[in-house]
Amino acid sequence: MSQEQPNNPLHGLTLEKILVRLQEHYGWEGLDEEIRINCFYKDPSIKSSLKFLRRTPWAREKVEALYIKTFCQ
Repeated sequence: MSQEQPNNPLHGLTLEKILVRLQEHYGWEGLDEEIRINCFYKDPSIKSSLKFLRRTPWAREKVEALYIKTFCQ
């Protein structure tokens, strides 16, 4: 049962898709400058960053906010 969310710019996007697009746009160094999170600084990878972001709500919120600021405005 799918619900429409026309006002949610992240609707239909997985955290992985968000992270990959941000990484392609900013690179790891750029992401670290935008959001000070160690997973973007020390040995960064999509897999390790996803693991951290999935268990750390405040960090995930920052990543989602950066995505909206970068691609949805």
